[in-house]
Amino acid sequence: MSDIIQLLPDAIANQIAAGEVVQRPASALKELMENAIDAGATQVQVLVKEAGKVLIQVIDNGNGMSMTDARMSFERHATSKIRTSEDLFAIRTFGFRGEALASIAAVAQVEMKTRPKTEELGTLIQIEGSEVKKQEAVSCMEGTQITIKNLFFNVPARRNFLKSNPVEMRHMVEEFQRVALAYPHVGFSLSQNDMELFNLPEGGKLSQRIIGLFGKSYQGQLVACKEETPHLHVRGYIGKPEHAKKTRGEQYFFVNNRFIKSNYLHHAVANAFEGLMAPDMHPFYVLFLEIDPTHIDINVHPTKTEIKFDDERTVYAVVRSAVKQALGAHNVVPTLDFSMDVNFAENWKNDTHKKSQVQWENELIPEDLNKESSYKTFQSPGFKKQSVTGWEKLFEGNKPFETQEGTIASQEGHDIMTFTSKASEEIPSPDGEVEQPLEKTGVTFQIELNYIVAQISAGLMIIDQQSAHERILYERFTKQLLQASGASQQCLFPPHIQLSAADFSLVMDIREELHSLGFVVSEFGKDTILIQGVPADVQVTNEKALFEGLLEQFKHFKSELSLDKRENLARSLARKSALKKGTKLDASEMEAVVAQLFSCQNPNYGLSGNKTFIKLDLQKIHAFFTR
Repeated sequence: MSDIIQLLPDAIANQIAAGEVVQRPASALKELMENAIDAGATQVQVLVKEAGKVLIQVIDNGNGMSMTDARMSFERHATSKIRTSEDLFAIRTFGFRGEALASIAAVAQVEMKTRPKTEELGTLIQIEGSEVKKQEAVSCMEGTQITIKNLFFNVPARRNFLKSNPVEMRHMVEEFQRVALAYPHVGFSLSQNDMELFNLPEGGKLSQRIIGLFGKSYQGQLVACKEETPHLHVRGYIGKPEHAKKTRGEQYFFVNNRFIKSNYLHHAVANAFEGLMAPDMHPFYVLFLEIDPTHIDINVHPTKTEIKFDDERTVYAVVRSAVKQALGAHNVVPTLDFSMDVNFAENWKNDTHKKSQVQWENELIPEDLNKESSYKTFQSPGFKKQSVTGWEKLFEGNKPFETQEGTIASQEGHDIMTFTSKASEEIPSPDGEVEQPLEKTGVTFQIELNYIVAQISAGLMIIDQQSAHERILYERFTKQLLQASGASQQCLFPPHIQLSAADFSLVMDIREELHSLGFVVSEFGKDTILIQGVPADVQVTNEKALFEGLLEQFKHFKSELSLDKRENLARSLARKSALKKGTKLDASEMEAVVAQLFSCQNPNYGLSGNKTFIKLDLQKIHAFFTR
């Protein structure tokens, strides 16, 4: 029997490794930027064309490499960080596997120019698909310049799986932000298609770097966070609860300056914010954890964004304590909350001294009236000030505070003055008996400003007004997106919105769909858009708030649900612009909601899968009263 197991050629092995290391252009950018930081660079310049599909160029002023090192850097498992197995547990730098450049060179056309400070000439190396095309001495600047062209040129199937340019650019911006946050003392710049997106100066503070990356709106919401223990140091900034967002994406954990993803530590931060924001909201934070490398294992994931702690519970407790202490130190946590004291009403009701003191402070003293003779000119002849005794009944359970029968006044024996009105008249029924008047009359009415009750021939129908209106708007917007028929109303004073680079790329990606709905959006400088028009059939009081809320809802659905752009946009705008619970409607508006709901293709369920209405037929109503 012949042997069938053979060693893979290096080119194929590198392409397989590229499947783990280089998933998209952003992965290649991450590896190149981390190499520049490891080389001791103080300035890193990134140039991108067509979201990295055509060109990714990273230029740094680091140490550079000799000709031998430059050639060895493209070999598999060639690294300057590891000599023994013990070195794996003492790593504080980024690249250490020696697979990044080899994997990138296997699926792209790569050119490297590098020169150390001690040499006069540098080295030029050109590689295509793991094959070295050129290696020669060249005159170049100090540091390293790596250019990646035509990523996945020899793996067309992989290239076809790449997303649109705005989506891929958003991933590249995210990777750029992570590295730039970890090293605020290093200067970074990012340009896309010859347009500068970021220009971050070197030697700055972390707070300045956050504002430079995310915008000046973050300046007023940053809360400093710091905690030091013998084994773990926590520092960074958290956002105030009122600025929390529905979508995740602006949460950054760095362990020894390496970005990581950890749902466990995110839960620690969210737990510290408990009671200060809604459960489905996510706060902004940039937190750095400094820990001895022997207590962590970073080699548990191909992208090195997940690590293991040898004592996760302690890390959880320290992070939670640091965030909670920061919130308390900056007066973000309320100091006193009377709603939490269940004994408040009982203590005051039982303390007769305080009750009499309150009564004395609110009584009118005749001596004071004599001093203020002008008061009598405004006092009606039959006016008597009611005593406030009995106020504690406001705090007893959930009993309604009755004023119809004059409860408070009758306790003190005061005369009760009643006034007749049509609302209090007794209405005789056809058979002569007296009926109490109905609070609501007509075909439709509201309950608690949340539900619409409509009379039908077979009984009653109770409609959830918010879910019903969401369903109506969703089907309307879906139709407009398919037909590109959304009407627009022009803004009298068009507002401008400054977005983060990632959000700006997202808006540009869905610009056509927004126009189909009725939004007229135009670019207004760097990362800024101008809202010139909004959908004509949406009640708008604040165009800026509507668009920002729509964008947040879109990102929330994008992370939670697998939807295409059109359905996600229709669902997001319907959720944002629908009637909210607590909105008062007149009879015509309620009847319009009912009529439009039953003209929908699927009137039975809302966007969340909940029912939009229930029916109470006459048989069910009769059953309630049948013995």
